[in-house]
Amino acid sequence: MAAKIRKGDKVVILTGKDKKKTGTVLQVFPDESRATVQGLNLVRRHTRQTAAQESGIYTKEAPIHLSNLALVDAAGKPTRIGFKTQDDGKKVRVARTTGDVIDG
Repeated sequence: MAAKIRKGDKVVILTGKDKKKTGTVLQVFPDESRATVQGLNLVRRHTRQTAAQESGIYTKEAPIHLSNLALVDAAGKPTRIGFKTQDDGKKVRVARTTGDVIDG
């Protein structure tokens, strides 16, 4: 099945502590239905010292469930995503609010 949200997409968070904030998708985990968004859903991680890294408390992005993300359309508003097959047989993503082709 084609992915509705992909790496590099600009998304808005719909629920949680970072509600209504926007960011860029860094990584998508399709098996877990989760994605990591740059600078959002930050958690603090206590880490033990290793040969490559010092011990301390580090802040990093935690994955967010895809149902809590929405793609940002050209107007800057959250939109749902649909799929449309073009005349040449290519399958493209389409913004439901405006009908604009997202990629392709």
